[in-house]
Amino acid sequence: MTATATSPRRRQEDRTALSDRLLKEAAVSLLNERGLAGTTLAAIGQHSGYSRGLVTHRFGTKAGLFAYVHDTVAAEWIARVQKAVGDNIGVAALRQAIEALHGFIRDEPDEIRAMYLLRYASIDPSAEYRANVAKVHRAQHRDVQVWIERGQADGGIDPNIDANLAAELFCAALDGLLYRWLVTPTIPIDGLHEQLHGVVQQALSGARRNS
Repeated sequence: MTATATSPRRRQEDRTALSDRLLKEAAVSLLNERGLAGTTLAAIGQHSGYSRGLVTHRFGTKAGLFAYVHDTVAAEWIARVQKAVGDNIGVAALRQAIEALHGFIRDEPDEIRAMYLLRYASIDPSAEYRANVAKVHRAQHRDVQVWIERGQADGGIDPNIDANLAAELFCAALDGLLYRWLVTPTIPIDGLHEQLHGVVQQALSGARRNS
């Protein structure tokens, strides 16, 4: 039986994927340790074992690197939420999204800190990756609104609720919870997540149950 050799193109793709992962991990580590100002292209190259030249070639600028880090971590977060939600709709989908966030905080605290550090810094008018953050926000809002609208069609959510506004409030609640945890890691995050389940249930289906 003849062994099939790995093609040069595949080997190059593997090397690129490895370097991308190591550069992202280095950036996440530095963002947590030194913040945005201390996360330089040179420091990332040194921390990852690559040259500054490679970092510059791959991402162009510091802003390009920050955009890549944000988008990569955001993609991991979205994939985690989609897997958790599955075919659920309505309140059940929102509850699964809350659980996914809780799991992300538990499993990848450094990644979520780095992503939200970049998100909050993007409000600076000079932030060149601001459009990347806005794009992810729109995608998250769209998913939540769809879950709510399907819950209304299924009868589980009050049809009088404005799905667009409810989706915005839900996303804002998650962002606010994360912000408070990032500033004060000692807050009772487990209890707050559990409380959020009840608030979502009451806000979206309470009025219908009581009618």
